[in-house]
Amino acid sequence: MKPATIEFVKQRFAEYYQRQTLAAPSSLEQREWGFVFFDAASAVRMRRHMAFADPLELTAYVRSLIPAHAYYSTAYYQTPSAPTMNDKHWAGADLIFDLDADQIVRGPYAMMLARVKEETVKLVGMLTDELGFARNHIRIAFSGGRGYHIHVTDIAVRGWESPERREVVDYVCGIGLDPGVMLAPGRTPAGWRWRYIEALRDHLLWLEGLDAAEAAAYLTGPAGIGKRAAAEFLAGLGALREKDPGTLRENRIVRAIMGTPAFEERVRGAGARADEPVTTDIKRLIRAPGSLHGGSGMRVVPLDSRDLAEFDPLVDAVVFGDREVRVDLQMNVATSLLGNTYTLKTGPASVPEALAVFLCCRSMAEIAGGA
Repeated sequence: MKPATIEFVKQRFAEYYQRQTLAAPSSLEQREWGFVFFDAASAVRMRRHMAFADPLELTAYVRSLIPAHAYYSTAYYQTPSAPTMNDKHWAGADLIFDLDADQIVRGPYAMMLARVKEETVKLVGMLTDELGFARNHIRIAFSGGRGYHIHVTDIAVRGWESPERREVVDYVCGIGLDPGVMLAPGRTPAGWRWRYIEALRDHLLWLEGLDAAEAAAYLTGPAGIGKRAAAEFLAGLGALREKDPGTLRENRIVRAIMGTPAFEERVRGAGARADEPVTTDIKRLIRAPGSLHGGSGMRVVPLDSRDLAEFDPLVDAVVFGDREVRVDLQMNVATSLLGNTYTLKTGPASVPEALAVFLCCRSMAEIAGGA
């Protein structure tokens, strides 16, 4: 961003923080804080190893220095302001899941946000219905950018090290599933067994829908099946697809199909697309709910799981107004904001302040006439 653009965005952030108090997490005095600041001379810079004794001190700091990004530790420390991690003396951490649309789908921003919300709803359901976490121990936050964070604050998980957290994220992501166990007969399918069986039947339905040459190429290529066996399998695929899981497990061609990258990706899609390193990291910094995201100008919005379905980040996370601002677009832009759709071409344009902040933060526009 040019200096004039940085100043414009920083002033808007300052106005926001003057009228809003940044929500402090539980056990504030045990959290490390980190901030990225606006810097007109070069790029934004991080300052971390910060700690605050109370919410008033935190609020005063934010209002004084106006960060572009604000983070706090998912971990609890005895001495959170110590300059090295060893000197902080780790005392536990919340269980965190990060879902980022970039890791799920690429496309228009609104479509990416809708898709990542679907994954967030799925993950919350897995945590409560399958892993037994109480909803009152689950906190959700729209990241202000392209995804959502889920905080599990149950004190029972606070002392878990990375291996225990790895088991949880492996479960929700469907990593390391044993096909033999997933297709074992005798039990009513539920949880991952149900998802795996449905994924297999969907995959066989997809295979059945291919033309004969494509289906044969898939079976003789990735699945490694001979031409004659592939032809016989395809001839009886419609009837086989509806067989019970035990019968599917015993079919050698089905077993070969379950080892193909295409099927593994389908199973992966049945799980939650959480960022695995974030969950296993017991000393992670996470965006502070109520803060502004310097890459979008939108608010990091805390949410109750019951409110997630109705939440629209392009309306509910926008905090700026509609006064006109003159900008210089660096590219053609098509986007939605506050219920309106904008199609803008490269060059000067007058846009609502909320859109100007959004475009400037995303490096899609500069303040017109700024040096």
